[in-house]
Amino acid sequence: MPKPGQLVLLVSPRGKRYLRVFEEGGSLHTGDGILDYARVAEAGFGGLAHTHLGKAFRVVRPALYDLVKGVKRQTQIIYPKEIGYILLKLGIGPGRSIIEAGSGSGSLTVAMSWVAGETGRIYTYERRPEFFKLCRSNLTRCGVGDNVEQFNHDIADGFLQTGADALFLDVREPWLYLEQAAAAVAPGAPLGFLVPTVNQVSDLVAGLEKGPFTDIEVLEIFLRRYKPVPDRLRPEDRMVAHTGFLIFCREQKPLSAEEQVPAAVPDTPDETPEAAPDAEDAGDAPTGPDAGE
Repeated sequence: MPKPGQLVLLVSPRGKRYLRVFEEGGSLHTGDGILDYARVAEAGFGGLAHTHLGKAFRVVRPALYDLVKGVKRQTQIIYPKEIGYILLKLGIGPGRSIIEAGSGSGSLTVAMSWVAGETGRIYTYERRPEFFKLCRSNLTRCGVGDNVEQFNHDIADGFLQTGADALFLDVREPWLYLEQAAAAVAPGAPLGFLVPTVNQVSDLVAGLEKGPFTDIEVLEIFLRRYKPVPDRLRPEDRMVAHTGFLIFCREQKPLSAEEQVPAAVPDTPDETPEAAPDAEDAGDAPTGPDAGE
């Protein structure tokens, strides 16, 4: 049974999805009729609740995918197709400390908070006050965020943490903050970036190649769904194509003189090999099929 303040996903007979905060005495007004939340409570998760017109709505417990797609937004959000790869590449999970810069509407922050759990720690930076507040609002609405610490801080002045397990930048000119990023993470830690255009990718990769970074990877992710009709299975007419470029790397501090391995020296043979015949001599040697005669 949904509890007051909990998010509930209500799915209409035609598949339209409504992500709403459940409140006692509330209702949802739709083209299929008015759905009283008292009926939603009676149906419970997995049940059917009927509007005053008799239309049946499915009552669903939201998954992380639904929470990310349902955040209130004033900025372009990071889509689930990118978020899944980001979580894996950066190793987000329990006990991990993660720095994020460019909180925006908080879609990635919500996902990282969910996956990191009680023992993980997320430090998210946002320079603009309106987005700083929006991110916290979305975290609270989604029922996560206890493991998230927010900073209304310009990262040009550096991050307030050191030794983080991973870092993700979603800012317009990430190449300007590579020095600050490298100083904030543990040795060998993974870093990720999201930019929308190829010229931004070029500027970022040029900056990464100057160090101290290695294992640079550039990619984009496409998502194509299929129409679930067994007799006429084919792709949907539209697809979620380019939504941004992802760039990943690892922090790699340069080796000190003591740590550098000297180049291998080839072994000196005990005996000097016989000299090759001179070109003139080689030309005098018989060749061809009759050479052995």
